[in-house]
Amino acid sequence: MRENDQRKAILAVDTALGACSVAVLEGGAVLAYRFEEMTRGHAEALAPMVEETMRRSGIAFGALDRLAVTTGPGTFTGQRVGLAFMRGLRVGLKKPLIGVTTLEAMAAATQKNRAAAIHDAKRDEAYLSLWEEDATILEPAVMSFADAIARIRAFGSCALCGTGAEKAGEVLGPDFAVTDIRQPDALWVARLAMARPLPDMAPAPLYLRAPDAKLPGSSGQEPVATACRREAVFRPAVRPNK
Repeated sequence: MRENDQRKAILAVDTALGACSVAVLEGGAVLAYRFEEMTRGHAEALAPMVEETMRRSGIAFGALDRLAVTTGPGTFTGQRVGLAFMRGLRVGLKKPLIGVTTLEAMAAATQKNRAAAIHDAKRDEAYLSLWEEDATILEPAVMSFADAIARIRAFGSCALCGTGAEKAGEVLGPDFAVTDIRQPDALWVARLAMARPLPDMAPAPLYLRAPDAKLPGSSGQEPVATACRREAVFRPAVRPNK
């Protein structure tokens, strides 16, 4: 971390997959943090979790230096909950918002030099990303589970994380250590975002395929394109001078 970032305060959230988490860091110190596994209810849970975590941190919203959020891949609804909320904070607080993928957040959380984040994408498919020396070397992609296993085997010995890790470990063998990391965590979203350059624009959702739920009469592609064009900006009630 750069010297001038050592006292920077950041608020990070994740709602993209099977958990909802919020973290507030100042430099390398964790001021407040909350993580809850959940498969639904992210939209109702997020705002109270942010309010509570900010209160426990002792940092005012207006004193934050940057914001961070997971962009995907994830559930169609879950991705939009966190992104819309944090895009609203970005506008209301006039603070930069940094996007971090769910897979790199999980890979970083292994704290290993080499990691494969493999997450069950249903339909016998997986979301996969490969990580080495604190950098993504395979950007998040969706592929058959068998192809994901082949890519990890070719990558070589590494730590496995994500909901597909246990199944992958059974196939790959003892050279591939299965960690207990199954979901992205705002704590690691914050740590990754703290070291990144500030963006000029708000991050966009990372959709790797169309949503499972389709509007009646839709082709399956239109809902994603429409959603991307009219990405909602939710403006949560915040009190910058609190």
